[in-house]
Amino acid sequence: MAIATINPATGETLKTFTPLTNVEIETKLALAQSTFEQYRHTTFAQKSQWLNQAADILEKDKLKFAQIMTTEMGKTLQSAIAEVEKCAKVCRFYAKKAPEFLADVSIPSDASQSYIAYQPLGIILAVMPWNFPFWQVFRFAAPALMAGNVGILKHASNVPQCALAIQLILDQAGFPSGAFQTLLIGASQVKPIIEDNRVKAATLTGSEPAGAALASAAGQQIKKVVLELGGSDPFIVLESADLEEAVATAVKARMLNNGQSCIAAKRFIVAESIAERFKEQLLAQFQALTIGDPMTKSTDIGPLATASILTELDQQVQEAIKQGATVLLGGKPLTDRPGNYYPPTILTNISVDSATAQEEFFGPVALLFTVKNIDQAIALANHIPFGLGASAWTNNVQQSKRLVSEIEAGAVFINGMVKSDPRLPFGGIKRSGYGRELSSQGIHEFVNIKTVWIK
Repeated sequence: MAIATINPATGETLKTFTPLTNVEIETKLALAQSTFEQYRHTTFAQKSQWLNQAADILEKDKLKFAQIMTTEMGKTLQSAIAEVEKCAKVCRFYAKKAPEFLADVSIPSDASQSYIAYQPLGIILAVMPWNFPFWQVFRFAAPALMAGNVGILKHASNVPQCALAIQLILDQAGFPSGAFQTLLIGASQVKPIIEDNRVKAATLTGSEPAGAALASAAGQQIKKVVLELGGSDPFIVLESADLEEAVATAVKARMLNNGQSCIAAKRFIVAESIAERFKEQLLAQFQALTIGDPMTKSTDIGPLATASILTELDQQVQEAIKQGATVLLGGKPLTDRPGNYYPPTILTNISVDSATAQEEFFGPVALLFTVKNIDQAIALANHIPFGLGASAWTNNVQQSKRLVSEIEAGAVFINGMVKSDPRLPFGGIKRSGYGRELSSQGIHEFVNIKTVWIK
C-alpha cells in the first residue's frame, strides 16, 4: 500500500510520500536510543510541563489538526475536532497522574526495606490505525513518554500527514527530538524493527492479521506486546430499558466515526417484547441521518476511509444476503457521487451460526437480532470470537449484575455507550487482543516493575 493522502470524499490523491530507507530507519533508531539514555532521567516535573504544552498546542490549533484528519480518512470535521480535544485531555491526565502511578510502592517483607519501583524500558514501537489517527497515538504516547520511554510510530499508510503532525506537536512542546519519531514506512518494514535489540516492546491497534504478525515477530524476540484488535460489540436492550434513550444511543454507537470503530455497537440484541418498537425507531433515525461532505457541519455520515474498505464492507453485506439476511435499509454503496460512501444499513433475519454473525462489519451496518430472554441475550453476546466492549440496557438491578458478570468483554457499559476514558483501562479479551491502555494499567504495560529488597 502506498503511503499517501487520498481524500476519501473525492478519491483524489493529494500527496504521496517515499518510505524511509533502511539507512534512514537506522539513523532514527540510533537517535531514539541515544535520546533514551538521557531522557530516562528527566524529572516528572519537566515531562509534565512538556506534555501540558503539547495539550496547549492541540487545543490552540484543533481546527487545523481536525482538517488534516478529515481530509485523510473522512471522519466528520466535528468529530475530528472532538478527537483533538480528547488528545489534549489524555495529555493533561498523564501529566498530572503519572507521578502517582509510577511512585515507589513500599511492601513490608523480611527486608529492612522493600518496595516496587517502576522504571522505563527504552524504545517502544507503536503500530497505529487510521480510524482515530490522533487519539490512538496520543493514548500511547502520553503514558509512554511520562514513564521515561521513547516512542517510534509506524502509522497507517493512508494518514501520513497526521503522523507527521503528531511528531511536530511533541517536538514543539519541548520533548527532545528523538523522544518521539514518526517512521513513514510500509508494513513489510516493521518486522526488522521489532527484531532490533534496541526496541524493547511494541503496541498495535488494528486488524487481527496485523496483530498476529506483530505478536509472532515479537514473540520470537521475547518482547512484550499490547494488542487492541477488532470487535463486534453487542448492544443488548431488555424489557425494562428506557427504549427512546437506548435507540438514540444505538444510532450514535453504530455510526461513530462513520461506523469505523472497534468499540462501535455492531450487533443489536433486543428482547422479543420490545423488538418491533426498537426496529421501527432505529429505522426511522437511520433514515434521518445526513450523508455527505465530512467538512460540512450538518453531515452525520462521511465516507469510508479507503476504496478497499468500501469494497470489503459491500462484499460482507452481499454475502449476508446470500446467507438469508434481510436488508431493512441501505445495503449498497452510493454511486451517485465520487468517494467511498456507504449508507446506513440494517440487516435482520441473520442466523446466529452464520459467518455474518461472527464477523466484524467496519462501517455503518447494524445487525439486528431478537431474543426471548436475558439468557439468550448473554449467550448470543458471547457467541463470537471477539471480546472488546459491550453495552447493555436495563433498569433491573439483578439483570445488570448478571450482564456485568457474564458478558465476555474487556468493558461492559450499563445504560451507556461504550467509550474510552483516560481514567479507565481500555482493552479486550479473546481475539480482541490483550493488555490494557489508559489509566494506571496502561502506563504500567511498558515499564520494568522492579522488586527492590534491601537489608
